[in-house]
Amino acid sequence: MSQYLLSVHMVEDEASPSPEDMQQAFKDVDVLNQELQDAGAWVFAGGLQSADTATVVREQHGRIVMTDGPFAEGKEHVGGFWVIEAKDLDEALAWAKKATVACRGAVEVRPFQPEPGS
Repeated sequence: MSQYLLSVHMVEDEASPSPEDMQQAFKDVDVLNQELQDAGAWVFAGGLQSADTATVVREQHGRIVMTDGPFAEGKEHVGGFWVIEAKDLDEALAWAKKATVACRGAVEVRPFQPEPGS
């Protein structure tokens, strides 16, 4: 089994869903989370605060510099994620199809690098 990151991308200035739609999305994500757990694919998941709450930490010329985030200048930011285990990319993509419907956001699928020696 390989691990995959399913990251949910949110777009700034996009119309916010109604409170009712947001509550339904939370319920749909809960159902998906339970399905992932029942299938043994669940590793970890979480939703993130808005990108304007981020702090970027970097080393520059031997000193640590901290700046207000987000790291990337743009309108699209990661809003949440799942780390899952899947036998292959096709299986990870099948989970991503369910995830994009449940969370109502674009989902990017990326495999983790293999551990050294595996």
